[in-house]
Amino acid sequence: MRLRIGGWPGGACGTVLMLPGRAEWIEKYGRVAAALAARGYGLIAVDWRGQGLSERAVADPRMGHVGHFDEYQADLAALLDAAPAFGVAGPAPILAHSMGGCIALRALVEGLAAPAVALSAPMWGLQMSTAVRSAAWSVASIAHATGRAMRYPPGVGPELNVAETPFDENMLTSDRESYDYMRRMLLAQPELVVGGPSLGWLHAAMREIRALARRPSPDCPASIALGSRERIVDPEAITRRAARWPAATLDVIDAAEHEILMETPAIRDAAIAAAADLFDAQAG
Repeated sequence: MRLRIGGWPGGACGTVLMLPGRAEWIEKYGRVAAALAARGYGLIAVDWRGQGLSERAVADPRMGHVGHFDEYQADLAALLDAAPAFGVAGPAPILAHSMGGCIALRALVEGLAAPAVALSAPMWGLQMSTAVRSAAWSVASIAHATGRAMRYPPGVGPELNVAETPFDENMLTSDRESYDYMRRMLLAQPELVVGGPSLGWLHAAMREIRALARRPSPDCPASIALGSRERIVDPEAITRRAARWPAATLDVIDAAEHEILMETPAIRDAAIAAAADLFDAQAG
C-alpha cells in the first residue's frame, strides 16, 4: 500500500503528528498548521489508505474502504517511521480528528508513547438511534460474511462529499467560508474526493468502537473538544470515555459542528490554542 505523508515541519517547539478523519487529506489542515506554526510547532500528517492521494484499495476511487482498522494502525506506523525524515526526534504530541481519534486511542492503549494528545470530535461511537445501529450492524456483518463488503450502505454513495454537498446540507461546519475553503481544494484536485464508506468500513468501524469501549484509558494527558451541534459521532460515547480518562479534559464548544478545526475562526483558533497550551504544558 503506497501512502502519502507530508506537512509543515520544523517548529522551534517540536512537530505535531496530525491524524485526520475519514475522507480527509493533508492540505486541508494548512490553516491549522499555520496557527500551530505561530505557537512554535510544525505539523506532519498522513493520507490514510483509500483517501487523499494515497493508494486506493478498491476499484471505486471514491469509496472509503478497509477490511479491519488494524490497517490504519499500519498507516500510523508508517507515519511514525517517516517522522525522523521530517526532523521529529522522539515521541511527538498528537492532534487527531474524528476517525483519527479512534486510531489514536487504539495506538495509545496499545502502548504508543506521546507526551499529549488533543482530540477533535473523536470517533468513539457513531451517532445513530438504537434501531438504526442494530440494523447497521446486521447489514454490515452480513455483507462482511458474504463477500459484499465493497458495497455502499443503503442510502450512501460516492456523491457524499464536500464537493457535491451544498453548504446548507452539510453536518461538518457552521462556517460557510471554511466549507468553501475545503470545497475549492476538491474542485481543484478531484483525485482527493472520497464519498461514503463501504459496508466493510462500517463493519470494521463498529467492531473497533465496540472493542475500544472495553479497554481502559491510557495515561497520556489529553484534551477533548466536542461541538454542541455534533451530528456525526456519538457525544455520549465521548462523554463516557472522558469520564474514565483521569488525564483528560472535555470541552463542549457552543455552536460548533463536527469539524471544530474547520469551524469559524474564533472557534478554530480557540481549539488550536487549547491544543498548543496542552502541548506546551507537557513540554515543561
